[in-house]
Amino acid sequence: MMHRERVLAALNHREPDRVPVDFSGHRSSGIAAIAYPKLRAALGLEPRTVYVYDPVQQLAIVHDDVLDAVGADTIEMGRGFCPDEKWWADWTLPEGTPCKMPAWAVPERAGVEWVYRNSSGRVMARMPEGALHFDQSYWPFLDGEEDLSRIEELYAEHMWTGLASPPGPSMRSAEELAAGVRALRARTNRAILGLFGGNLLEMGQFYYRMDGFLMMLAGEPERAHRFLDALVEIHLRNLEKFLGAVGESIDIIVFGDDLGAQNCPQISPRMYREFFKPRHAMMWARAKQLAKVKVMLHCCGAVRQLLPDLIDAGLEAINPVQVSCKGMEAEGLKRDFGKDITFWGGGCDTQWMLPQATPDEVREHARHQCEVLAPGGGFVFQQVHNVMANVPAANVLAMYEGVREYHGARQSA
Repeated sequence: MMHRERVLAALNHREPDRVPVDFSGHRSSGIAAIAYPKLRAALGLEPRTVYVYDPVQQLAIVHDDVLDAVGADTIEMGRGFCPDEKWWADWTLPEGTPCKMPAWAVPERAGVEWVYRNSSGRVMARMPEGALHFDQSYWPFLDGEEDLSRIEELYAEHMWTGLASPPGPSMRSAEELAAGVRALRARTNRAILGLFGGNLLEMGQFYYRMDGFLMMLAGEPERAHRFLDALVEIHLRNLEKFLGAVGESIDIIVFGDDLGAQNCPQISPRMYREFFKPRHAMMWARAKQLAKVKVMLHCCGAVRQLLPDLIDAGLEAINPVQVSCKGMEAEGLKRDFGKDITFWGGGCDTQWMLPQATPDEVREHARHQCEVLAPGGGFVFQQVHNVMANVPAANVLAMYEGVREYHGARQSA
């Protein structure tokens, strides 16, 4: 099978010729920029300039030779943009590696930390000395007046929507966006993921801070509904524009909403059904009306209790399948939900296994995850979220060796 064919087969719950692999196909399946040169060296590839794709998480652009080496079947839509050096500026990673940062997102040094400021001069994100990623430090409706008519205007004023990955501001029109994605599709047969977002719970947390929005959901439900109604109106309008431009060129549209914590969802199933399920269903149905795309939700944490409602709302794939969380064991998920949803992730635990285990333990773990999740399709191999800066390159190689061992055992059976 070709790359795209393999991914789509898995999404349609048909077992492909081998397990499809996602590495850096979206903002939660990549590798820290600090770890990336070590992975290239471990693969025996020549050194290349490190380009920071995601300023917030400090993730690297993964070059095609690495994608080929690990057998990646996916690519992120943004890889079709910003090829010229004018879109990049020199910077240095926290441990001293020279790199290139998107020219529109170069941090400012402020004493013992790096910061990003918004248009009003407020610090909206901070990375203290010794840290390896930025944290949000400004919440528009916590630190300023709540004005629902300004939600979209304020996108640029806080971290997660204000610090864009490519294409970022390099695209000035829908026509330019459409042309860039068409060109990417013409040069690759990898499945293309288009990152849309459409966050609901998280967007409330971006505006009111996590504690503030959770308290609003519990104590001021009518106020929360007003915010979410205004937000969904914006999302639906932007969804029309987004898929109107790229819908014919992408295969998967990626929504986002981290609904889980380590041991349980952040919200109860009842609260999910009241506040979020109808709005998710509305957006996901509209996406599938607008384009021939599969709907994926990036959703971290222990969300097993929410899966029946997510599936009922129309979700087709969930990522990153955080198998170290309570109730997220691969065996139980595959048994209970494997026919109804694709597990895009869960291939290797990044919380404990990948950074701390031996290569042999990582290899066996990745092989076992494939044995559990791959039969019958409905599985795309991805480590749980990004490969962090402290992960040994030998363990990343071992992870992909485990996938290859699964393939070999299956072919010889």
